[in-house]
Amino acid sequence: MLDMILKKRLHKVVNWQNINKHVYLQAMERSPINDLELRAIVFEHLTGDTENREIIFKGIEQSYYYEGYEKGE
Repeated sequence: MLDMILKKRLHKVVNWQNINKHVYLQAMERSPINDLELRAIVFEHLTGDTENREIIFKGIEQSYYYEGYEKGE
């Protein structure tokens, strides 16, 4: 959902492949108190390559990985 919002408003998407799972999840845990760390992580990995199918599908795959799913499960 975040990618859709960013694509619509900023004409960018996040290249999730470059974001470390543990760093991202720790930033998510702290985000209710201070979301600057999370914003910095996400904005650092924005790309204007919004039509790149590999980035989009790898992002979906990465979100499953963050949730604890692995390929083939």
